This record gives sequence, structure tokens and C-alpha cells, in this order.
Amino acid sequence: MDGTRLVTHLAGFGRLAVAFSGGADSALVLAAAVRALGPADVLAVTADSASLAAVELADARRIAAGLGVRHLTPPTGELAEPGYAANGRRRCYFCKSTVLTTIAEVAAAHGFAAVATGTNADDAVDPFRPGISAGDERGVHTPLRTLGLSKADVRAIARGWGFDWADKPAAPCLASRVRYGIPITTATLARVEGAEGVVRAFLAGCGVRSRDVRVRDLGGTARVELDAAVAAAVHDDSGLLGAVRAVGFSEVTVAAFRSGVLND
Repeated sequence: MDGTRLVTHLAGFGRLAVAFSGGADSALVLAAAVRALGPADVLAVTADSASLAAVELADARRIAAGLGVRHLTPPTGELAEPGYAANGRRRCYFCKSTVLTTIAEVAAAHGFAAVATGTNADDAVDPFRPGISAGDERGVHTPLRTLGLSKADVRAIARGWGFDWADKPAAPCLASRVRYGIPITTATLARVEGAEGVVRAFLAGCGVRSRDVRVRDLGGTARVELDAAVAAAVHDDSGLLGAVRAVGFSEVTVAAFRSGVLND
């Protein structure tokens, strides 16, 4: 079983800090590390920045607590990095460089020399993952990639281990919602987060569930992306469109969700 392979692989690390976003990939690495090393020899570190949605930080706290590991949430300063703030195509490289440097420093200060991320085998072949090289440059371990475990493998293992987050939708950082070339600022990220919050609230009020919810910041225009059937049902709903405009967008459209669409 791949889960056993992962646990065996991690058992050789001795003590391990996990760069923990709260997503399924890093959560599986964290859970496997606990099985391999015991909770006392595992540290979860989540970069607390403006690009991490509050709901994701809360979920990370919940998962780490459930696994019984110490969880640190140091602030990170990627917004002060010009290459990140400019929001070019290598934004993720500058982000990961800052975040992983901070996480490694925090881990080392607590006696954890080794750091691992949840980079999986699918990520390794994605042409739009410049942040991976930042981790490689810093000697960060990527056990899922090393063992050839895909996102589907991650979900299958987590399901087999009985975790309620096994099928958690992907939740990339808030900056990934902003069209390249639009500067990343605290206000930009807060507007996206606020818009996604009102979209979720609107759907909940209608008794409708969309697995994926994104608000793409295209400048003055927001594109709300939802599961195809949901998008078709609410694409012209004045309540939804008005709620998103109220957050600070002059125009709002609704479309079917497509992962990585801003990379096109």
C-alpha cells in the first residue's frame, strides 16, 4: 500500500517539520509523519500571510490539533518582496522563497532540521509551478513527489486512513486569483477573500453547494467561478452579482470553474 511506503520513507527522517498549508497533500505528509515518528517529533508550520484565507488557516489548526502535533503559524513577508508584489508569472517562486525560508528558520529554532512540503507527483510535471524550484534550492523534502504519489493517491490514502479532509477541494493561495500584472497588495487579497466569502454565504442561503468557489480579480471586473451546474443556475442572479459588487468590483460575471485558468 502506498500509505505504508510513505510512512516507511518518513521514518528515516528522525524529526520532521512540515510546511503545512492545510490542504490534503501537506495534511497527508503531516499525518504520515505522525505515524512514522510520533507526534512529539513532528512540527506543523503554517505561513500566516495575507494570501492565506482565514478559513484555510482555521482548517489547518483543526487538522493539526486532530493529529496531536505542535502547530506554529509564523507571519511571512512575501508582500515586501518586489518580485511577488509585481505579480508576474514567477510570482510563486518569490512567494515560496520567502515562505520556505521563514518556515525553515522557525523549524530550526525548534530543533527540526528537516522540512517537507506536500508537493506531489502531479505538481512536479505542471509547467505553472515555479515555486517548486524554490523548495529544491533550499533542500526541502518532497516525499510525495519522491515516491511518485499523485493527488488521486493522496486522496485514496487519506480516505483509507479515515480522514474527513481526504476529498477537500484544492485551495490555492488568494494571489492565484489575481490576473498577472495586477499588483498584489493586502487590499487586493482582502477584496478577493471578501468576495469569496459573500459568494459562499449567498450559496448557503440558497441551500446550494458548489465544490469549487473562486473569485478571479481581473482588474475592475470579478469573475465568479463555480461548479458548472451551479454557475448556470445563478449566472444572472442580481443578489449574487450585487453582493460581489459591494465588496469593491465594478463588474461581475459568473462562469464554470476551471483550474489554472489565469495561466492561459
